[in-house]
Amino acid sequence: MLRDKITDSLKQAMKQQDKLRLCTLRLVNAAIKDRDIANRGEGKPVADEHEVQGLLARMIKQREESVKLYIQGGRQELADNERNEIEVIREFLPRQLDEAEAMQAIDEAISQNAAEGLRDMGKVMAWLKERYTGQMDFSRASASIRERLQ
Repeated sequence: MLRDKITDSLKQAMKQQDKLRLCTLRLVNAAIKDRDIANRGEGKPVADEHEVQGLLARMIKQREESVKLYIQGGRQELADNERNEIEVIREFLPRQLDEAEAMQAIDEAISQNAAEGLRDMGKVMAWLKERYTGQMDFSRASASIRERLQ
């Protein structure tokens, strides 16, 4: 299970005194616990594997945006730190689809849902998120779907 893998990596980082990895994994654990607390408040069970993968993907996206801002601000050392955190978090996500694989998945989603126009975009995105969470950038996928359904 993903939670166990993260916890084991956290313990190993403590033993190896890898400060960057340890700090990043603590942030990941905290985010997962925050999600569990939020779910409990809504009467839902703890975050499942799929939800944790989505959470990790959002953490990566946040850091990618930070990298862009740091580079624009001339703060290369902070940008490098964010990139290192991204690499640690990516270890726990499935392999990212390349451009061709993502387009093939989008084509399959459109055909499986018999999508004909923009009004069907929600069904297509839901189908993709159900199958490819953590494997593709859904903002890019959304733009591609919108382009194909117009």
